[in-house]
Amino acid sequence: MRLHRTLTPSLFVLSLLFWPALVHADYRAGAKAYTLGDYATAFKEWRPLAEQGDATAQYSLGTMYRHGQGVPQDDAQARGWYLKAAEQGYVFAQAALGLIYQHGQGVLQDYVQAHMWFNLTAAQGYKYALELRSIIAKHMTPEQIAEAQRLAREWLAQHQK
Repeated sequence: MRLHRTLTPSLFVLSLLFWPALVHADYRAGAKAYTLGDYATAFKEWRPLAEQGDATAQYSLGTMYRHGQGVPQDDAQARGWYLKAAEQGYVFAQAALGLIYQHGQGVLQDYVQAHMWFNLTAAQGYKYALELRSIIAKHMTPEQIAEAQRLAREWLAQHQK
């Protein structure tokens, strides 16, 4: 549990470092407000972007809902925003979904789903996902691991453009 509490903020800070070169100015304004603890302004800047399909803003709203930063803590909202970003291949949202399923936050704990999301994250080169995947694999049967790998392959086949 201690690993999880330090990991999520770390994932979020890392995601801020990987912005595309031409990030929308409203996202930058939200990121600045977020780092200053002005969550209401961050939410105000990011919500329209997230609703328009910006994966970084969707992930950011997910993080705010997950931790109750400027909004009521809401695991279902967090999962929903993370899923929208993950569907676009946003690596940090995929990792966050893996953590949600690993720890059963707002969902039933599901190592198969967690493993699947960590597989997808690892496939994008996020090396920490390999460690996370190894941790949960110790609690899984070979059949569950095979199922997670199958689900990851299917997800990739459906989402590759």
